[in-house]
Amino acid sequence: MLVTRDRRYDLFNEFFKQFEQEEPKEVFDFTPDVNTREGDDAYYIDVDLPGVKKEDVEINVDKNVLTIKGKRETREEVKEEDYYRVESAYGTFSRSFRLPEKVDVENIEAKSEDGVLEIVIPKLKVVKDSTKKIEIK
Repeated sequence: MLVTRDRRYDLFNEFFKQFEQEEPKEVFDFTPDVNTREGDDAYYIDVDLPGVKKEDVEINVDKNVLTIKGKRETREEVKEEDYYRVESAYGTFSRSFRLPEKVDVENIEAKSEDGVLEIVIPKLKVVKDSTKKIEIK
């Protein structure tokens, strides 16, 4: 027995296959690139966040773990003579870093400029042991 399929069905599926996407663009997660470095008086964390507003970023320290989290929204609008297209995407991110023991958590600072978030984590000032002679009375 020979089984055949209706060719119209195949053409219909092939036509609509061009509109499929491997991953939906509506929601996405991303992991921003991070550079860390140590200076004489502080540790530095630079996070690449192009297109992310500083209002959409949150930085917290809990139990000596610094967490950076936020959201990124993009919107692309194309107007041509024969069509109009708008694509929007939304995604969240979160990165955590265990801080060294001897950092000044109360004075951590952050600034955002040109798509880069810079976090400065001051080191605690270490008081060197000094010898003091005590006079006996």
